[in-house]
Amino acid sequence: QAQLMESGGGLVQPGGSLRLSCVASGRIASIQGMGWHRQPAGHQRELVAGITSEGTTNYADSVKGRFTISTDNAKNTTYLQMNNLKPEDTAVYYCFAIVQNSGVPWASAYWGQGTQVTVSS
Repeated sequence: QAQLMESGGGLVQPGGSLRLSCVASGRIASIQGMGWHRQPAGHQRELVAGITSEGTTNYADSVKGRFTISTDNAKNTTYLQMNNLKPEDTAVYYCFAIVQNSGVPWASAYWGQGTQVTVSS
């Protein structure tokens, strides 16, 4: 089993910045990828950004050029730097990780509990 813990959400004015963090812990042999989804109120969850263990990244078109995902593999941690935030970025942000647990040959997907990001003046 693995657990993900997010931090860094909050209230910010339009044009402002926030940095989200997500730490994975537990019986982890390796992490194949990590990333972030978000779910605005009344809407479906959508991919924001992902990064593989090799460093390949992928972003939703709506955040390209404003958000940057990175990882610290030694700390099993991923970060989402969000700049030039807009009201439409308001959502609950969920961290996910594709983890190979110790002692098993397959990988499993894990989710954090989410952190609220509100962009409002």
